[in-house]
Amino acid sequence: MRGISAKSLVDVLAAVDAAKGKAGDLGAELFGVVSTLDGAPALRRVLTDPSTEASAKVGLAKQVFGGQVSADTLAVLNAAVSGRWASMRDLTDGLETAGVAAEVAAADAAGELDALETELFEVERIVRSDADLRQIVSDRGIPADAKGSLLATLLEGKVTASTLALATQAAAARTGSFEKVLSGFGDTVAARRSRLLAEVRVAYELADAEKTRLAKALAKKYGRDVHLNIVVDPSVVGGIAVSVGDEVVDGTMSTRLEVARRRLAG
Repeated sequence: MRGISAKSLVDVLAAVDAAKGKAGDLGAELFGVVSTLDGAPALRRVLTDPSTEASAKVGLAKQVFGGQVSADTLAVLNAAVSGRWASMRDLTDGLETAGVAAEVAAADAAGELDALETELFEVERIVRSDADLRQIVSDRGIPADAKGSLLATLLEGKVTASTLALATQAAAARTGSFEKVLSGFGDTVAARRSRLLAEVRVAYELADAEKTRLAKALAKKYGRDVHLNIVVDPSVVGGIAVSVGDEVVDGTMSTRLEVARRRLAG
């Protein structure tokens, strides 16, 4: 998000934190507002016009959405349209981030934050491994409602409500492929908890004590708590590979063997 939008996003997220109703309902309504605004460029243009008084934009937002959404959602929307955004798209991106934050709050209230982070990672892996499913959920030509119904059929009852809500929103593919958007949502969840996500590839499932030691070591290295997403991959043979953001530490036996083979072939 560009600098001119930073304070506006902070104000929008503060409005989410101040909400009094059910956070899950707030998230769903904010995603609905995003969908409406994405389909109404003229309305977005007015709501982001820096020459228009904030009070006029708040009044217009109330006129359009007031009878359709809760007071909490309207408060978040008012904070958004009162801000200054670098582009029309930044407004809807900010509201989508607010929706993600609301779903994080819903998961927190239900004691499901760890499950949310892990499930988002697992859903991303499932989609990435199925070429047909991957194509469907990333296809902007397919209606978002249809993709949402498909995901509900596949995931309902198997993941938390917040995970399903975020996966459904990711299927709208507003800013990229399903996996890219869902991964970004995962980063937003982690950021709201002031911690990092680490993908850990191992040849076998780690014991709880091993996970705890690894998490503590990574937290010491990065100066922040780290949530581990474990991938059991027999191809690594032995050792461990850890990815945190763009940084990859690969200590697997398969990589060492490949390096040795190349040196011998050299």
